[in-house]
Amino acid sequence: MKTYSAHPGEVPQNWLLVDAEGQTLGHMASAIATRLRGKHKAEYTPHVDTGDFVVVINADKVRVTGRKATGKIYHTHSGYPGGLKSLTFEQLLEKSPERVVRLAVRGMMPRNRLGRAMLKKLKVYAGGEHPHSAQQPQTLEL
Repeated sequence: MKTYSAHPGEVPQNWLLVDAEGQTLGHMASAIATRLRGKHKAEYTPHVDTGDFVVVINADKVRVTGRKATGKIYHTHSGYPGGLKSLTFEQLLEKSPERVVRLAVRGMMPRNRLGRAMLKKLKVYAGGEHPHSAQQPQTLEL
């Protein structure tokens, strides 16, 4: 019996809706990364994008456990001397809640061309509204 290997465009890609309100950031990001990669499907093939599209709403209401709200620090660097900027989780959540979720999921994705392509299927919104209602996303309970 031959081993089945999926081909690009052969596996249907569904749209999933995740409500981040009250969800723990790491647990939610792990489940989203699994769905983006397609590891929940029987047709999973490591070198092919078999994952689903994921829409995350209420990203501004995500939570973390312990002291991570003040202790977790996000760094960015402009490339110039003295260009390091550091923000805590609380500060980044106020400034750009979409970035908090996107960075958490990005850290769990492969670091190659395929991983970057899969990450483009993640749509994150701070509020409860999203422009993807035409795709009829199914609600994903975590």
